Amino acid sequence: MSAGTGAAAPVELTPAAAGLLRRLTAAHGPLMFHQSGGCCDGSAPMCYPAGEFRTGGSDVLLAELAVEGVDAPVPFWMSVSQYEAWRHTRLIVDVVEGRGSGFSLEAPEGVRFLIRSRVLGT
Repeated sequence: MSAGTGAAAPVELTPAAAGLLRRLTAAHGPLMFHQSGGCCDGSAPMCYPAGEFRTGGSDVLLAELAVEGVDAPVPFWMSVSQYEAWRHTRLIVDVVEGRGSGFSLEAPEGVRFLIRSRVLGT
């Protein structure tokens, strides 16, 4: 399922997140994000090699993020239940120091992706 979001994508990257995605793509190939709202940092965006996390009818494709210097867009998926809570919010993928407790590719880098948000229309 895809979120019909209009003109502006509901997800964007900070320069730090884009830089980390360039490094991770060089090491692992094409990537994807999934945010589930579950345990183990599940409310943080998890970055996987493209196709490693199986998506289905309980997930929404929010955006295909273009990253300068990366050939393939990075799809950003979210569970439907999480999307229902965040549907009026612009999600901003950022990076902070420290390891998360999930299985995201950036963990060995000593950083983790996180979501900053802004209510749409503000």
